[in-house]
Amino acid sequence: MGCGVGKSEPRPDKCDQVSISVPAATAIRAALLIQRWYRQYVARLEMRRRCTWNIFQSIEYAGEQDQIKLYNFFGFLMDHFTPGTERNLISHIFHENETCRDVEWETCVCYQSVEVPDSYGGPRPTFPMSFCGVSGLLEAFKRKQQLHARYVLQLLGETWRLLRVLPNINHVAARRSREITICGDLHGQLEDLLLIFYKNGLPSSEKPYVFNGDYVDRGKSSLEILLILFGFLLVYPNDVHLNRGNHEDHIVNLRYGFTKEVLAKYRVHGKKILKLLQKIFSWLPLATVIDHKVLVVHGGISGDTDLHTIARMDRHRYVSALRPSKTTRHVFRGCNNPAANSRDGSDGRRRAWSLTHRSSAPGHKHSQRSWSVEEELKRRRRLAGFDQSYGDLKKADWDSDPDSGETMETDEHEWKQIVDLLWSDPMPQNGCIANEVRGGGCYWGPDVTDDVLGRHNLQLLIRSHECKQDGYEICHNRKVVTIFSASNYYEVGSNRGAYIRMGQDLVPHFIQYQASHTCRALSLRQSVGWTERSALRALREQLFVHKSDLIAAFQEFDPDSTGTISLSHWASAAESVLQLGLPWRVLRSQLVGNTQHGAVDYQQWIRELSITEPQLQISDTSILETMYKNHSNLETIFRIIDTDHSGLISFEEFRQTWKLLSSHLKTEISEKAIADLAQSIDFNKDGSIDINEFLEAFRLVELCAHT
Repeated sequence: MGCGVGKSEPRPDKCDQVSISVPAATAIRAALLIQRWYRQYVARLEMRRRCTWNIFQSIEYAGEQDQIKLYNFFGFLMDHFTPGTERNLISHIFHENETCRDVEWETCVCYQSVEVPDSYGGPRPTFPMSFCGVSGLLEAFKRKQQLHARYVLQLLGETWRLLRVLPNINHVAARRSREITICGDLHGQLEDLLLIFYKNGLPSSEKPYVFNGDYVDRGKSSLEILLILFGFLLVYPNDVHLNRGNHEDHIVNLRYGFTKEVLAKYRVHGKKILKLLQKIFSWLPLATVIDHKVLVVHGGISGDTDLHTIARMDRHRYVSALRPSKTTRHVFRGCNNPAANSRDGSDGRRRAWSLTHRSSAPGHKHSQRSWSVEEELKRRRRLAGFDQSYGDLKKADWDSDPDSGETMETDEHEWKQIVDLLWSDPMPQNGCIANEVRGGGCYWGPDVTDDVLGRHNLQLLIRSHECKQDGYEICHNRKVVTIFSASNYYEVGSNRGAYIRMGQDLVPHFIQYQASHTCRALSLRQSVGWTERSALRALREQLFVHKSDLIAAFQEFDPDSTGTISLSHWASAAESVLQLGLPWRVLRSQLVGNTQHGAVDYQQWIRELSITEPQLQISDTSILETMYKNHSNLETIFRIIDTDHSGLISFEEFRQTWKLLSSHLKTEISEKAIADLAQSIDFNKDGSIDINEFLEAFRLVELCAHT
């Protein structure tokens, strides 16, 4: 009533609503289903990406741990054994770590005698270095040109002289008119550095940079990166700051490619260039502080980190951070010498402890007899099972030579400070524990961050050292930032690179990038698939080279010799042998093909790994598996023994290499097996072995079916 509408009259709007609501509801349900599917799809991709990441990182850290264990073994030989063939083969790498007079290095800087031929078409920088000169280097390296050895030596010499006057800790001031750019690891990837300069601008007085170490190794253009950064350092010494990383170390370079790169590019003068770079690395500053509030170091800190101690130490004494430096002091011999009276052992010696492992218990009595290397390795092989942890490092201030009037002073407190700065990683839990994954430095927690920053009146720690999928990571209540600038580090698409811009407010702003055009063209699924295949290929190689150990571990779960084990036992055995800390059950579908009722035929599985190996006539095939398993250790020993950097070693040096490796591994390798291997790879029968050809000939290759 009063509305003018009867009940019998039609309501067209109602019909319209019914006709619209049905498809709308269907569309909403469809959208929800698509959304749910997409979230599950992305979650699965993220799980695959994380598994891939764990594989790459676990294999990388296992390699670093092997490197440190091998170097500790060499240190064990040097500290405990009398001079002999094996000891003499490695002694020079330790002599290089002792403090030398600067005048002795002037010969390495001498470049005048190196002539530049008229046919040389590369850059010809003039000194003092100018902006035009370093810009010319940059453009030449873009065009794949190589700088002549004369200019390399001259530039390195100028850099060394500048670094000697820089402090251990650089101090940088942020101003309103300019932002500071902080870059992480580059690892020889020149394309990343060029992309940073393209996006952010070249270093200048108005655009200061802090580069946070690990410029070299792994990539193919480590030397070019160094020359560019050193060039900008010479032009803008107050605006370009270079921190030392754990890879600025000649011992690490033997394993990870920088030594090989320099010698391949400069066959005549490569040895002199490497010698000078050793000294330069030891003079690189250890840290940078921005506005007295932001600490920038390569690796990290520990509960013992003291910036006052770090600022006072003689950093150049530590040519390699893997071993304490020693300096000679003359002392009086006799009972009135308090240092001599305080030593442990009958011969008055106290050994300087290794990086994270020890060879004997404190208070061990050294025998008065001098053993040869071979005798002592047989008698005391058990003692080479290094097991010292980070927290067990002890103060050992003196190491003396009983036959001379000198003592070798070692300051392990200083050395430990450097190791922590270069090698440590953060962890989410409170505390400070041994970094047993890498084999050096520590893991430190948020409480340690609060303590160290508080003691030094700092508010933020920026570090690098760890590859991150997004190029950066923030942890410890936003007080620790990790920055990593090498994109595609493990494989194309594996990670982004990033750098930091920081203004006067000291708030970090992150810029991410991908240096690879291929990666930028890939979808998320394609990128994950690409890196996953690469990671699984690397993991299958690790499984293959440990096949004998794996079969033995499988057989422990197969007491009735059925040839099959359960998937859970397969996963347990794989982890017990490789010790990579991987989610083997998650990876099972990609690593194990056919299973019968949840059981794995492990003999068939080993055969299906599809790895090809050289076919050689060698009586003892176990030596091949030993070599596959320790390929990187072998290359390191080869390059140490090749003192003239010729790339060739004699049969006798080849035999000594295997003796050192077998001693390190605490295993026996017969002389006949070594001789057979040497003969089989002496392709031109000239009595010498080409290191690169040898290593390449025994490189494992996966069959095409799995690529």
